[in-house]
Amino acid sequence: MDSLPSELTELNIITLNCWGLLYLSKDRASRLAAIGQALAASDPTPHIVGLQECWTQEDYQAIRCATRFILPYGKFYHSGAFGGGLAILSRWPIEESSMVRYPLNGRPTAFFRGDWFAGKGVACARIRPILPMRITKRGVDTYTAHRLSQAWELAKLVRGAAAKGHLVVALGDFNDVPLSLPHRILTSHAPVRDVWRVLHPDSSLGSAEHDAERARRRPIPTAEFNVRENGATSNTAYNSWRWPKQQQRRPADVIVAPDTSDPRGQRLDYIFASSGASESDSNPGWGWVVKDARVGMLQRHPELGCSLSDHFSVEATLVLHHSSLQSPGSNPLSLENTAALAESSTNNDNDKSFTAQSSNDYHLKPADAGDATSMADTRATEIPEAFLTAGIYLQTPTASDSHLPLRHNKQKSTTTTLRNHLLATSYEAQLQDAAQPVARLPPSTYDEILAVVQTYMVRERSQRRWRSHHFFAWVGVTLACYVGVWFSPHNYVAFVLMLLSSLGLVAGTIDGLIALLFVGSEMRALKEFEWEIMNAKAHASGAGGAGFMKKEGREEKSWSRA
Repeated sequence: MDSLPSELTELNIITLNCWGLLYLSKDRASRLAAIGQALAASDPTPHIVGLQECWTQEDYQAIRCATRFILPYGKFYHSGAFGGGLAILSRWPIEESSMVRYPLNGRPTAFFRGDWFAGKGVACARIRPILPMRITKRGVDTYTAHRLSQAWELAKLVRGAAAKGHLVVALGDFNDVPLSLPHRILTSHAPVRDVWRVLHPDSSLGSAEHDAERARRRPIPTAEFNVRENGATSNTAYNSWRWPKQQQRRPADVIVAPDTSDPRGQRLDYIFASSGASESDSNPGWGWVVKDARVGMLQRHPELGCSLSDHFSVEATLVLHHSSLQSPGSNPLSLENTAALAESSTNNDNDKSFTAQSSNDYHLKPADAGDATSMADTRATEIPEAFLTAGIYLQTPTASDSHLPLRHNKQKSTTTTLRNHLLATSYEAQLQDAAQPVARLPPSTYDEILAVVQTYMVRERSQRRWRSHHFFAWVGVTLACYVGVWFSPHNYVAFVLMLLSSLGLVAGTIDGLIALLFVGSEMRALKEFEWEIMNAKAHASGAGGAGFMKKEGREEKSWSRA
């Protein structure tokens, strides 16, 4: 931390899926140029920007040109047959850079998804004084095993960097909802936190139509609530690319009311961040904490009237916080004590405001009778300096509407808002939470992962068998056609037989190569992933480790204590 610039006390980060697919995304060049202009005008000024689906050098250079004065350094990542679509922009020089491709990286036959052709992986950059990592993740149900493996690989990369005492930031379009299995793998096997859930721990677990969210029996959120509280970046009612086709042709004429029902909006884009303290320092007394998290880039294209991308951005501000309450005893601002303070605020029907007699003597008193001040005004007029200094009550996205194009109602339940903000925004509580050992997944979750892997392996074995049969079948058909050509008269029959056998043999050969080369490589990568999950399960259950041995043609588990 001695190498940190003295002026660096806050770090502003943005991640955005640009939807810049060559020949496929509508108005691509114009939109990405506008994205660059929007980034250049962002407030607060970004320090690190991660871009996904920025596929062409022309689009990347257009964004670089617009942001060159605030983000003079950048890296466009090359991967796969058509490029990875990943780029990173930085205020500071990039010291090191690498593109780490995933062992499980999609299937070449699923060309419409493009994961294999893009060389999907993690774009890493070492920037002084921080080490950010970024990843873009895509997939559907048949790719669940791949997504789990990719989350596992990312967690290992993040864990290795965090162990050295670096601030690690993992950001991008993960294409999964909060608390999904890949989300839990990353946050359970790497010392990082989802910055949005730090400030909004009760935010949605998906769209209103998602099973996990439906189980919570919450009312269908409005478009404004989804953006402001749930952090929805995809499929929201505000995004013109999710409107019916007839409305997309005249997006400038469409006005979305804040109270519009938004059952499909969901959060797929994330920023994960560590505290920056090394694992060997159990009580560092400092760390990076989350000051603010917000959804951005909601504005429309100035000429076309459409949204700048089919995703909105996620933006966060991290603060380097030095604890002023480190002592041998218990911390009065621990999660438990803070929760108790917040809970005590519900015992009075009136709204509450803070008073402080000393740094270790906090209590609540009722606000003045008839006070209908919103929380934004309360923060400025009634929260004492002692609490602001200690980080008890700080600004969060719900207190600012500068990044939303539409008005919103600030009248809220002060008691509920105060309780949530106490739990979510206490800098001291964040530091204590970051200092705790990373909570591993329960053994039942590892069983769930293993079940997904086994199901996918059965599918791939079946695919390999059918592709092999396809190859050998066409070899036989080709030989039969050659025999037929030998005995057929020299007319169109011979031509048809030669054409049929040639095309069939090409298709069969491709399938045979896929079965022999790609599927075999995929199965070996799956076995590596399976072993690592069984090993993690063994440690979580106290067995110490996992190994495999062959006996009588069967694969059996063996456990050994390290």
